Amino acid sequence: MKVNFTKNGDGLVPVIIQDVSTKNVLMLGYMNQEALEVTLTTKKVTFFSRSKQRLWTKGEQSGNYLHLVEIKNDCDKDTLLVSVLPEGPTCHTGTDTCWGGTNTQEYGFLSKLEAIIKSREANTEDEKSYVASLFRKGINKIAQKVGEEAVETIIEAKDGNDSLFLNESADLLFHYLILLKAKGFELNDVVDVLKSRH
Repeated sequence: MKVNFTKNGDGLVPVIIQDVSTKNVLMLGYMNQEALEVTLTTKKVTFFSRSKQRLWTKGEQSGNYLHLVEIKNDCDKDTLLVSVLPEGPTCHTGTDTCWGGTNTQEYGFLSKLEAIIKSREANTEDEKSYVASLFRKGINKIAQKVGEEAVETIIEAKDGNDSLFLNESADLLFHYLILLKAKGFELNDVVDVLKSRH
């Protein structure tokens, strides 16, 4: 791997650390040539500490190592993207990321939808909310809705109207997320099962 350590004049390149599973950015550090070589050899991410002016392996004191999975060089060969399996929190403050975030898997809009469903479950007295009304009716009604939407999706899959098929698919997924929440689970729990089978 050819890295341009001379571009900035200090022999260092920025290193973006990303969780290989969640794709969340965990931290930013710097490497020199020696830190890169140590990282590749030990498979534990090692930086050059600008404040200590020495090599520093993340986790050397805390035990919260960043285990190397892959290193990618950017188009200018002067910034590294390092995919890792983190062992414990990444930030020295004890948070998962150096921006204070939690390192959980996100699924874009589906995660937002899960949060909305969770808030409706917490406020089942909301008379205007369809989701709250399902939670009030209980698990049997929610499971029944998933079954109905599954049948409707199958019917539309056999017909030629793609728009109807996609709409029924959306209804099925929506009601399935409600069922997951009613059972005390979320999408990440299902993904974990799928990963274990892979």
